[in-house]
Amino acid sequence: MSIRRLNSNNLHLAAIVALVIIIVASQAHAAGLAVSNGWIRKLPANLPAAGYFDLHNGGNKAVSLNAASSPACGMLMLHKSENIGGMEHMAGVASVDVAPGATLKFAPRGYHLMCMNPGPALQIGAKVPVTLDFADGTKITTDFAVRNAAGK
Repeated sequence: MSIRRLNSNNLHLAAIVALVIIIVASQAHAAGLAVSNGWIRKLPANLPAAGYFDLHNGGNKAVSLNAASSPACGMLMLHKSENIGGMEHMAGVASVDVAPGATLKFAPRGYHLMCMNPGPALQIGAKVPVTLDFADGTKITTDFAVRNAAGK
């Protein structure tokens, strides 16, 4: 009887896990969004860290990334660096739009995440969760690798 109960419990647990995976996958798939190559550049002495990733919009409508968060950062903001008149400037942005079928790369000297007040979880070699929030209510959480200032 205990073997049957164990098998029955395992089946129930497997069914619940499969259902959760299907729901989460269908939400991300319905939005047509994919996040890849996520990493955070950790700087010494608790200086602000920067996050980089690729965001692909496989859907048929433009999407707008409105915010980001991570328990590894006191505050995680959308930023953009650009060269204006030979001077490098960096500023926060309220949102970033991604056209249908396009991939936007968050990279040094362009769009990036700015991690203010990095917490103790932000250690080189670790992975930390980052949640991206979109205007349509979609949220995607994925792990970002923590790398050194050279990106290694």
